[in-house]
Amino acid sequence: MFHELACHYVSLGHQVTVITPKENQGEVLVKSNLDGVNVWSFSSGATKDVPKVKRAINETLLSIRAWRSVSKEIKPDTFDGIVYYSPSIFFGGLVSKIKNRCNCKAYLVLRDLFPQWVIDAGMIKQGSLIEKYFRFFESYSYEQADIIGLMSDKNKRLFNDITHGAYRTEILRNWAALTPHSLKDGQKSIRQKLNLEDKIIYFYGGNIGHAQDMANLMRLAKSMSAYDKAHFLFVGQGDEVGLINQLAKDWNLNNFTYLPSVNQNEFKDLLADIDVGLFSLSAQHTAHNFPGKLLGYMVQSLPILGSVNAGNDLLEIVNESKAGFITVNGEDDKLLQNAEMLYNDAELRRDLGKHAFILLEKEFSVHSISEAIIKQFA
Repeated sequence: MFHELACHYVSLGHQVTVITPKENQGEVLVKSNLDGVNVWSFSSGATKDVPKVKRAINETLLSIRAWRSVSKEIKPDTFDGIVYYSPSIFFGGLVSKIKNRCNCKAYLVLRDLFPQWVIDAGMIKQGSLIEKYFRFFESYSYEQADIIGLMSDKNKRLFNDITHGAYRTEILRNWAALTPHSLKDGQKSIRQKLNLEDKIIYFYGGNIGHAQDMANLMRLAKSMSAYDKAHFLFVGQGDEVGLINQLAKDWNLNNFTYLPSVNQNEFKDLLADIDVGLFSLSAQHTAHNFPGKLLGYMVQSLPILGSVNAGNDLLEIVNESKAGFITVNGEDDKLLQNAEMLYNDAELRRDLGKHAFILLEKEFSVHSISEAIIKQFA
């Protein structure tokens, strides 16, 4: 999403710089350019597929390492505004320093309420020292924002309740460019690579972790194993990669394939060659997230199939727009029934996919989002 937002601003004539960590980079700072966007990569420790304590330490150091790397590059007139993203909650220090030096405003795009979701999942105890540690950095990150954008009305209300209305907030949907991707002529597709030419591919792409409750989708794959042409393809990384592979082994699933993360272009190639876009949110969530992966499905006019935590307004948005089928996590029979309908009816898949793209145009275009953000810097 941020790549598409940056590219859109470049197309409007703005100069855009992205400051981003890169694991175990030999140099302190590496400058590059991607699609007209300036990219400043600073050396950082690993934050994916590492023990939780190591990840927490490396994330805590993000602002320190970033400022050490970029401080000499930033002059009072370098930036007119800052757009930053959470998670991670640990960029507040960097944002504070840039704001002070450039005397500019900052917009926080808040997607996951961390550490709230790990408390909901029972991974850390409410009132514990580790919760207080995370809450300190969470609050510090919020305090640097002149305005905070949340992805739905229910998420905005929940956030305002939790923070007692301490911050300026508005609804800022997730977004995507309205440009479907096609495979190049002669390019070998994922169907050919995996010998899935005659299959109906149910695809999950993105973070594979506790917040997603991947066992939920694995149960669906198990239930669909009776259908010869149904195949489940999961691509990504996260804390539950081991879990999904172990379940596939334990259940002897021959309708399941896992692949590690791929780059953005390869990911778009995958989306151009599948039939159904999958997603899952843990039933334990109290926040009401709109996973960014859904936008990739919508761009490609794919039907959406998934489940959410109770009360999530994403269910109403997608179902009422006839862009797919969403149920509450735990309603396994309904999720299976929806998967079966999509399996049996190609016309239904096309119709839902068409409405998914219409919904994208109406609510989630990068053009409208970019305008909403930049007007806050006036």
